[in-house]
Amino acid sequence: MAKSDEAFKQALIGRKIPILTLDNKWHKLFTQAEYSSEIKSMEKELNELLKRQGKVTTESKEIKKLKKKLMDEVVILADEMGEHPTKKQDKDMDDHKRLINECNEKMDAYEEEMVELPRQINQLNNKLMLITMEVCYKKLQQNTAELEEIEQWIGEIRRELKKKVVRKQEKEAMNHKLYAYMHDIFGADVIELFDMKYNPEEKYQKKAQEKEQTGQAEEDKPKEDNTDASKS
Repeated sequence: MAKSDEAFKQALIGRKIPILTLDNKWHKLFTQAEYSSEIKSMEKELNELLKRQGKVTTESKEIKKLKKKLMDEVVILADEMGEHPTKKQDKDMDDHKRLINECNEKMDAYEEEMVELPRQINQLNNKLMLITMEVCYKKLQQNTAELEEIEQWIGEIRRELKKKVVRKQEKEAMNHKLYAYMHDIFGADVIELFDMKYNPEEKYQKKAQEKEQTGQAEEDKPKEDNTDASKS
């Protein structure tokens, strides 16, 4: 059952979402197939906004420095002009005033951008987050369905394996009985006589010994524990 966009939007309210295109973990979420043209387009647009924000911030600082420099020069120039300025001094003063006005105009424009850009970045980042949530939700649902199929397959294989193990034990036990009977009649030559690849009697006895040794080890274990306890 698919989640609605509204449910995802509600989940984003009050959340501080990192800038996704700058998050290495975000990039690792997508396979090439899931990296759709829509995601690529939004990623490119978001990166362009971030670059513009960085450029505006840097240039705004440079303009402020330039304006301060021009203002300092105006003060010095005004002192030098006195009551009878030269034509060159008048021209320099006019040039400084013009440049200062240009700095003010650029700073005003940049201030508007510096207010607008974070809003645009946040809005686009949230849209990209919504698409990311949809992709993750679909992937989780698909993986869950596949996991259930795999678990079912494993369960069936385990049941089949148990049946095979029981069947194997039954066949080995039957071979042991048949061999024991024929061995009593024909002796050790029964293996060649019946074209047998192994001696069921020896194999059966070996399994019995291994089982006995395993049981003995289990019996000795508590004794070892008790010995250690008494030492302590």
